[in-house]
Amino acid sequence: MRKTPMTVTGAEKLKVELHRLKTVERPRIIQAIAEARSHGDLSENAEYHAAKEQQGFVEGRIAELDIKLATAQIIDPKTVNANGRVVFGATLNLMDEQSNQEVTYQIVGDHEADIAKGMISISSPIARALIGKELGDVVEVQVPGGVRSYEILDIRYV
Repeated sequence: MRKTPMTVTGAEKLKVELHRLKTVERPRIIQAIAEARSHGDLSENAEYHAAKEQQGFVEGRIAELDIKLATAQIIDPKTVNANGRVVFGATLNLMDEQSNQEVTYQIVGDHEADIAKGMISISSPIARALIGKELGDVVEVQVPGGVRSYEILDIRYV
């Protein structure tokens, strides 16, 4: 089974969601199904069908989270000996040389990526270009809009 990198924070978020689904949502849906069954004819019972649909969604999400956590290679950026290089989990301040704006990104696993929160996937073109680089390096990245240049201003392992 192929391991996928994930930060400690990302794994913790998945564990919290999994716990909530198993201890709160699953029992709530089971109760809703039991209550809907008590109303009689299931073929025309909208509450029953809605609860069964919710159950399918929740059980599917539980299975998905179980797989993500089972295949995760959890990496704590604080414990990685990177010697000042950009590695998985690093948080970077970059200067976008085209727009002259500073941006902050953390390189995270595919399941954690959220560009709105500044979390870029390890398999994104920007992250792949940055891996192994050092403070002060200028990196050119091929993105859908063309080539972008970023200067590495700061590297943190948090």
